[in-house]
Amino acid sequence: MQTVITSKFQTTIPKKIREQLSLAVSDTLEWKVEGNRIIVTSPRADFLRYRNSIAVGAGDVGEDIEQARKKRAERYR
Repeated sequence: MQTVITSKFQTTIPKKIREQLSLAVSDTLEWKVEGNRIIVTSPRADFLRYRNSIAVGAGDVGEDIEQARKKRAERYR
């Protein structure tokens, strides 16, 4: 697939690619140059592979803060 670079150096991601990678507005793309090639990846894709793999509850923010303070205090003893 080919796209055109505009006068503002912008380009459009083709619809088939957006759908295949499940890209949405405000997603991040990572650009790398390897030789004379540009590699564009979606770091979001790997992260979402783990979605719903760990069950978590609401938690206790107060308890979490207290534990963090104790751990920080231990470092400075």
